[in-house]
Amino acid sequence: MANHNREGIIYAVAAYSIWGILPIFWKHIVDVAADEVLANRIFWSFWFMIVLLIFSKKFPLLIKSLKQFQEKPKKLVALAAASILVSGNWFLFIWAVNNDKVVESSLGYYINPLVSIILGIIFLKESLSKIQIISFFLALMGVLILTFSYGKFPWVSFGLAISFGVYGLVKKMIKVDSSIGLALETLVIMPIAFIYLCIQMINGSSALFSGSFLTDILLIASGAITAIPLLFFAKGVQKIPLYLMGFIQYIAPTMMLILGVFLYGEPFGATRLIAFAFIWGALALVTLSSLNWSYVKGRNRKKVA
Repeated sequence: MANHNREGIIYAVAAYSIWGILPIFWKHIVDVAADEVLANRIFWSFWFMIVLLIFSKKFPLLIKSLKQFQEKPKKLVALAAASILVSGNWFLFIWAVNNDKVVESSLGYYINPLVSIILGIIFLKESLSKIQIISFFLALMGVLILTFSYGKFPWVSFGLAISFGVYGLVKKMIKVDSSIGLALETLVIMPIAFIYLCIQMINGSSALFSGSFLTDILLIASGAITAIPLLFFAKGVQKIPLYLMGFIQYIAPTMMLILGVFLYGEPFGATRLIAFAFIWGALALVTLSSLNWSYVKGRNRKKVA
């Protein structure tokens, strides 16, 4: 069980670390409209997954899963819901970046872990220890400080947090191989993305293959950039409790903050410092309690032996 959790934690940390540095990538295609970026992300993610499945010799398993989903329509509906949720999340984030709402979107990724923790408790009957409950309220205080300091209701933040939080819950409940699941998710929405890209090209308004080689490469690469962390996320969320995934999620917005302050020169005032102190205090408590619990279990095993 310990090894199982350790592997899940590694995948989760990898996913959120990649998401944490993604603003560097998206900054290079900020001139492309949000809806076109989204269509490219979906279209190229699907083909990246097909290539990956062929090379990993899992393509026959994809065909088999498609046949099984015909017999289990509820599972197919759940996958379709996951596809719509993650696509909506992508669009909202791209739109926020293009409309100078980076601060509001980053706040969403701080609210997201709290949503995951609450969903895990309500729907999966996960329980928190006393220290984890204290950590939850410390993190909540930090998020509330950030929310009120923003000055108005951050609907973009809550849209991002809720859409990805529910997506994580759906992925947790669907028992399917992570690569197969992601291929099926992108398959559900890919035809719409393909039709949109075709219309853009016919109208002559497409940024793809319009003369900028760098833009073409970045839009095509957005498939792999999108799929790889989602694969890691899917593997991680199947192996560890949703509440633990919730705390690990703070890695991404913290890395975004570091990039914003030190790479892009965005301001970081006293209010944010106080809020981050609450959030990092919560993470420190969870980490120390987890290490202590692992130590106690190890001591107990030695006594039994």
